[in-house]
Amino acid sequence: MAKRFTEITPRIRAFIAKQPMFFVATAPVGEGRVNVSPKGYKDTFEVLDEHTFAYLELFGSGIETKAHLAVDPRITIMFCSFDRESNIVRLYGRGRHLRPDDPEFDGFAEHFNLAHPSPRGIVVVDVESTQTSCGYSVPYMELRDERPVLDTLHGRRTDQEWAQRVAEVNNRSIDGLPGLEPDHPLPTTVRRLPAA
Repeated sequence: MAKRFTEITPRIRAFIAKQPMFFVATAPVGEGRVNVSPKGYKDTFEVLDEHTFAYLELFGSGIETKAHLAVDPRITIMFCSFDRESNIVRLYGRGRHLRPDDPEFDGFAEHFNLAHPSPRGIVVVDVESTQTSCGYSVPYMELRDERPVLDTLHGRRTDQEWAQRVAEVNNRSIDGLPGLEPDHPLPTTVRRLPAA
């Protein structure tokens, strides 16, 4: 049975800390596609307090989350257990995307492992409500390991390849909304801070 809360409870926070991945859902205002993206790398998500979390957003093949948040800040994050603990957690809130050259970026970046070679920004979310539910139909699966492919691939890109990616792949969402600006900082220029 679903239970609703107005905050990230200690029990929800403990559950989140054990999960190796999460899902991000956003949508534009009015018409347009609802987007759901899976996110891996456990060290890219951090609960900051009972009403705030953030995650390190890495470069990918789309720019939906950033494009959507610019026009509609609503965002939902879902964590789902695949082991014997049947549980689904959803965090509902309003988010914003911080570029690496944003004055607030470094303050949030200290919570993450910036050894990942492709930081695109940080998504910061003010939580409005949370929900837990049973997840009784979710299959059992065992985690073998984190998939290192994204870090490996992005670690080989040159500044020229990054600039091309910004201009050609991450400049517009699938619905044509503005994505990254032409002057978006390339990953190789992001100041590396040690994880907290």
